[in-house]
Amino acid sequence: MRKFLHINLRDHSIRTEELHGEAIIRAGRHLIAKTLLARGVAKIDPLSPENPLIFSAGPFAGTNFSNANRISVGCKSPLTGGIKEANSGGTFGYALGQIETAGLVLYDASKDWVVIRITKEGEITFENADPYMGKGNNEVATLLFEKYGKKVSFAVCGPVGEYLGLASGIGFADTDGRPSRVAARGGVGAVMGSKKVKAIVVDIHKMPTFHDRKKVMGRIREYGRKLSNDPVIDTFKRVGTAMMGDFTNRIGGLPVRNFSAGRLVETSQGPLKLGGDFIRTLNMSRGGEPSHACMPGCQIECSNIYVDAKGTELVSPLEYETLGLMGSNCGLEDPDDVARLNGIANDLGVDTIEVGATLGVLMDAGMAKFGDVAFMTAALEDMRVGNERGRLLAQGTARVGEHYKVARIPVIKGQGISAYDPRVIEVTGISMMVTAQGADHTSGNLPAFDCKDKTTAELVAASLEIQSLTAAADSLGLCIFGRSVTNISADLIVGALNDAHGTNLEPSFFKQLGLDALRLEWEFNRAAGFSEADDELPSFFYDEPLAPSGKAARHHSAEVNRTLRELLA
Repeated sequence: MRKFLHINLRDHSIRTEELHGEAIIRAGRHLIAKTLLARGVAKIDPLSPENPLIFSAGPFAGTNFSNANRISVGCKSPLTGGIKEANSGGTFGYALGQIETAGLVLYDASKDWVVIRITKEGEITFENADPYMGKGNNEVATLLFEKYGKKVSFAVCGPVGEYLGLASGIGFADTDGRPSRVAARGGVGAVMGSKKVKAIVVDIHKMPTFHDRKKVMGRIREYGRKLSNDPVIDTFKRVGTAMMGDFTNRIGGLPVRNFSAGRLVETSQGPLKLGGDFIRTLNMSRGGEPSHACMPGCQIECSNIYVDAKGTELVSPLEYETLGLMGSNCGLEDPDDVARLNGIANDLGVDTIEVGATLGVLMDAGMAKFGDVAFMTAALEDMRVGNERGRLLAQGTARVGEHYKVARIPVIKGQGISAYDPRVIEVTGISMMVTAQGADHTSGNLPAFDCKDKTTAELVAASLEIQSLTAAADSLGLCIFGRSVTNISADLIVGALNDAHGTNLEPSFFKQLGLDALRLEWEFNRAAGFSEADDELPSFFYDEPLAPSGKAARHHSAEVNRTLRELLA
């Protein structure tokens, strides 16, 4: 049994629901989509009290099951107007699992700003948030640990979320207590801000009970052995997500200067300084940590602790999406510059993809030269203080681009495109087109898929396959970076679910769970008013061939969706 908490912020009433078996298992993206659709949220104002904010932990939360302690956050997105599930690593999902809580929903809105405190004994209190207001996430984290002790985890609404900036996410504590694991996309931080919840603090307690604990622990060890023997996982551990920079630069699919080029550095000029190989070598020479687990028990350890020339920590983690959007997309070439900006963004609790895309648009419009670090720093500081310019920038790429009448605005459904140019990395581009989540690579990323001579139909089929598997992982609290093991081990994963929660599910359940989640999300967006036209890439991707490959986008939403409907029939 797991508890699920229904918290009404207006009157501080709490209803505790008991979940059993499959109800515990269908978590994350699936639970969020099903709940929001059933409550008729599609047509409401996403910043109104009627938009529930859902936190869902996976069915293995609270254990040392590698990469199985992610937390999903969901609501109607104020950025896209569609459904949103943003997930994160860190210790918050782990903490919920350790107090045998599957998740919680925040309904309505508080009259005054509060901190919600949830103890291992099951006590829930609402405390005054005044001491934390207007402060950066780093200072808030320090204050929360001082008040509640070190054996807690937390979710934090940053200063940009306080004034409902749509680039704001929700910061979660990592394994060292940094508030640097961010459920970043879609404006979920603005929804938390609209509810006047500054933080949620949860006790870390003990491993939860399971139907057959001995068998569950055996499955955990088996999964761990598979990870240890997988060369893909070893590469993640050594080089981290920044390795994607080396790859995308080499194939010409890296976002460079507002998606106007696909390669920052020619291979003949030496390694990409924003790539994994260079960063690993540099960071290790300074005494930094090239591998770091963001979640308890994770064996992949694809994060890092990046330090400056004096060995002082600049940021943790420094990862590919930030290196792409706040780095090469803005004309930066030095990882130190990106790391410092990344550190500021984490303190603000904002989405580095959205902010990087926004600043790239401004540079393309002539408001600064590409590579102007001082301009980028000043923009982030404006967002911190929430002055007129800062509040505008915090509304995200689409709104800022429209405000300044910029021609090249890299968004789909109002959300900034991730660091994979869809003209070259076509399957990921299709996933970003059709996902209900907005332009989000994590919905179905296949960057190394060989697209040469492939038809649209073939690429849509590949996209649907990876979207289904990804949605399944997101519905079980699993990190997608373990997919080289997870996606071929449905029997192991589903067997572990059965052992944990007393169910009798078949291995086919894994992929079907993902498909069910996708169908629910698409249904939500249709109810919210989205149409096929919303799946089209921005016109410049079709009109402007990308150097050095000379490729232009060739897949349009009508054909993509026609194929998708045929595959789903």
